[in-house]
Amino acid sequence: MVNGISLWYTINVYMFWSKGLVIVVDDNKERLQKVMASCGVASRRKCEEIITEGRVKVNGVKVTELGTKVGKKDIIEVDGKILFKQEHVYYVLNKPTGYLTTVSDSLGRRTVMDLLDPETKKTRVFPIGRLDYDTSGVLLLTNDGDLSYRLTKSQKEVEKEYQVRVSGIIDQPAVTKLIKGVMIDGVMTKRAKVQILELNKKNDSSLLTITITEGRNRQVRKMCETVGFEVKKLKRVSFGGVTLDGLGVGEYRPLKPHEIKKLYSL
Repeated sequence: MVNGISLWYTINVYMFWSKGLVIVVDDNKERLQKVMASCGVASRRKCEEIITEGRVKVNGVKVTELGTKVGKKDIIEVDGKILFKQEHVYYVLNKPTGYLTTVSDSLGRRTVMDLLDPETKKTRVFPIGRLDYDTSGVLLLTNDGDLSYRLTKSQKEVEKEYQVRVSGIIDQPAVTKLIKGVMIDGVMTKRAKVQILELNKKNDSSLLTITITEGRNRQVRKMCETVGFEVKKLKRVSFGGVTLDGLGVGEYRPLKPHEIKKLYSL
């Protein structure tokens, strides 16, 4: 079998090995979590957790060190299953409210994965970032851990635009505060873009668009609450330039080539 593996690497084709397929990795060694993410296991951060939990083996040996590097001759197992490299796929989902943004839920609650057809699930996609249970709109899904990492790491300023309905008639001083930054959870938010779309005095509410470059927990809601306005309805209408593009609630579509290219350029 060793000769078989050597032959496989020489001619560079896939072959079956034990319980799965041998992973294809470039000649240069890469960090284990990066390789796992590129194979669609999960986001890079989640892969790091999987490693430290002792669920990964390299060449039959359990690995828990995040600095571990692997090359193309290394056989990687996660939870006893050998990884294989797969084609990357990219989708945008019009997330409804009432769904958790996660791959699975231990309490059996509805997740965004319930909105995908079985064939799409086979590609092992996962959400890029999160949308709250009661927030709707643009949610990206992929099995490309590298792209997920690029778009969610803190130093990347990826624009996310939200349409926000708040209680009350918002005034310019509150808008100015939102633009300049407000203190939430002990940390000042970065500058935001804010535009008033509607002041509905009859229903005592205001409609805004707020564009942020961070991805902190319930950030837009907390920003509005800090300046005295409770969010009644929140929808993300754009992530890195990707929009819903006519999708109905709960529907999804593959990203177009130019959209993928743009996301990688951010």
